[in-house]
Amino acid sequence: MKMRKCTSCKLYTFKEFCPKCNQKTASPLPPPYSPQDKYGKYRML
Repeated sequence: MKMRKCTSCKLYTFKEFCPKCNQKTASPLPPPYSPQDKYGKYRML
């Protein structure tokens, strides 16, 4: 069970759909870091 965040109302929940606005939720965690990431220098600006 992972925490998720609604993309429209910013509510945190454990459900796949937001209980407040019924929109799909997403993982609030950033993508994993990799030293071989060829676009990492652009994201770290």
